[in-house]
Amino acid sequence: MIQTVRKRDGRIVGYNEEKIKAAIRKAMFQTEKGEDEALIQKITDRISMRGREQMTVEEIQDMVELELMNSPRKEVAKKYIAYRDQRSIARRSKTKAMFLEIIEAKNTDITRENANMNADSPAGMMMKFASESTKPFVDDYLLSPAAREAVKENYLHIHDKDYYPTKSLTCVQHPLDHILNGGFMAGHGESRPAKRIETASVIACISMETAQNEMHGGQAIPAFDFYMAPFVRSSYKEELKYIEQMTGQNLSELYDAPVDDYVTRPLDGLTGILRARQHAINRTVSRVHQAMEAFIHNMNTIHSRGGNQVVFSSINYGTDTSAEGRCVIRELLESTYRGVGNGATAIFPIQIWKKKKGVSYLPGDPNYDLYCLACKVTARRFFPNFVNLDATFNQHEKWDSNDPKRYMYEIATMGCRTRVFENRFGPKTSVGRGNLSFSTINIVKLALECRDIKDKEARINAFFAKLDNLLEVTAKQLDDRYQFQKTAYVKQFQLLMSKLWIGAENLGENDTIESVINQGTLGIGFIGLAECLIALIGKHHGESEEAQELGLRIVTYMRDCVNEFSTRYQHNYSVLATPAEGLAGRFTRGDRKKFGIIPGITDKDYYTNSNHVPVYYHCSPRHKAEIEGPYHELTRGGHIFYVEIDGDATHNPEAIMNIVDLMDKYNIGYGSVNHNRNRCMHCGYEDATEGLEVCPKCGSTDIDTLQRITGYLVGTTERWNSGKLAELRDRVVHK
Repeated sequence: MIQTVRKRDGRIVGYNEEKIKAAIRKAMFQTEKGEDEALIQKITDRISMRGREQMTVEEIQDMVELELMNSPRKEVAKKYIAYRDQRSIARRSKTKAMFLEIIEAKNTDITRENANMNADSPAGMMMKFASESTKPFVDDYLLSPAAREAVKENYLHIHDKDYYPTKSLTCVQHPLDHILNGGFMAGHGESRPAKRIETASVIACISMETAQNEMHGGQAIPAFDFYMAPFVRSSYKEELKYIEQMTGQNLSELYDAPVDDYVTRPLDGLTGILRARQHAINRTVSRVHQAMEAFIHNMNTIHSRGGNQVVFSSINYGTDTSAEGRCVIRELLESTYRGVGNGATAIFPIQIWKKKKGVSYLPGDPNYDLYCLACKVTARRFFPNFVNLDATFNQHEKWDSNDPKRYMYEIATMGCRTRVFENRFGPKTSVGRGNLSFSTINIVKLALECRDIKDKEARINAFFAKLDNLLEVTAKQLDDRYQFQKTAYVKQFQLLMSKLWIGAENLGENDTIESVINQGTLGIGFIGLAECLIALIGKHHGESEEAQELGLRIVTYMRDCVNEFSTRYQHNYSVLATPAEGLAGRFTRGDRKKFGIIPGITDKDYYTNSNHVPVYYHCSPRHKAEIEGPYHELTRGGHIFYVEIDGDATHNPEAIMNIVDLMDKYNIGYGSVNHNRNRCMHCGYEDATEGLEVCPKCGSTDIDTLQRITGYLVGTTERWNSGKLAELRDRVVHK
């Protein structure tokens, strides 16, 4: 007698004879004689009794065919067989349609899910084929029933689900000094330690590219200036020795002598050792500039993940006050300002200025001049963004201005909005750590399900009850993924688990990564706080103090829950202000299908990113900072604060400084500034002319407006999905 059924996706479910009856009944309705309930019951009983204890769907359907063929109603058997064939074709056609969209390079939300990926290239197409084929496998075999149901019903999104079976981790902050000083093995080749600035630049690129192929998220360098500085000095020594060979002078006294600053100056009027010293400095600065220029160029041209995606890279810098570190910072900024190729803005690496009082922010700080330069570069090139080391939650009790390795105690972040700092299972640092995986919950749907409760307090209480349940499901799903990830072997991640991840140096290649990865984070993200609040009380947090109080209450509750999860599951759980890209529209489409078009909620093609004030809401930068600032302390898995400014920002770097001042005043952890920047897709010409239609340089009409999609830039909005394009059209200037 049949007890259980193995479905096509591998799941085991209880036997339900009503499904057999329904299928036979549908076939009978298509014949002249119509329904015969007695025959239906007779066939169903025979199948139920004669079948094995567990059978597959296909085996049961074969039995139905045989019973119908042996019955007086053979015409029903023919209809049933035809129906089976149609269902089989329908299942295959869905996959076929999706694959054809990829093959034909159609601009759809499937092919534009990630704007940093060229899904039109052969490698990109292969990645999308693999991605879309893998996700159902994860749903069917790797997710718990509760998580699978939450995903299916539009409550939960598991990021990078296509990478789930690979056991890969999301991201890491590279301890680049380990590689530069010790070399590393990449594939079948071995990289020796660096000796000069040019080599250090190239190795930094190669290490980022190699690690990208071992992970599914982004790569970041937490202290680019500190890591590169020693190679400025070694290159300077090379130049001194070159001059010795050319002139016969003995310049050994200069090898380790302090250099106040590496600044190019004319040699006129200088003689002897002073002339030699300045000549060496000039040549060193030129080499550093070329090395930084090459670094930026390489990070925008080398590809990873099978050749379809430039490395999703970030670099943090700004607090090295040594002459060598300052030289790296200055030439990096100068190279960024000039642009790449035909003067285009470099999309990667995402550059992040470390803002700290006493070091790199206020007049009189050692690096204040470079901070001013950074703001000038941002005004033209969007980067650097700014991370606020002075925010209360970004400070470290061990930070000491006299410590040459103080960067170990400085927060560093990534353009993908990943933040790691606090650590229950090791040192509090960003270096050598990253996010393991993250999932995002749809708080808007939870609120929509409570809209019909007339009493406001009861409505809000019902929302929190639903939120509590969904947080439990998400925490368990992340723990399940962690339990799967930890079984990976070191040899599967040759660079990551030999040179990058903290504690990995103690592992052998046949060891699992379990003993070290728990120092990473598991992120529970959210989007659509604004729409959630509108559903609950009619207004969003940008326009209502009551809504702001409720918004903070919601995210504080999430923060308290992840702290409890951290203790219960023994992981570093954190709340993430999700940088939704493809997800912003996906959640909305699902909710609109169920609830219809609701003004202020599902009437757009996207939900507002995380805790942001809606992009369409007119307000001042100060008001936006006042509203969004308090959420940064609560979202320690990552966050960002944006301000949209108008006009040609290249003439107004003070506007950038004003935004950073707001970050300082309102305890904001990480922020950036958006402004208008046109780019000719034919020749690369850029300017800030509003509504530019014809390139003044080459006459092309192929003009695109360079924009930040989430934490990063995209060279063309042609790669944006429909949800993000709709959001872009709605963005207003904050003034």
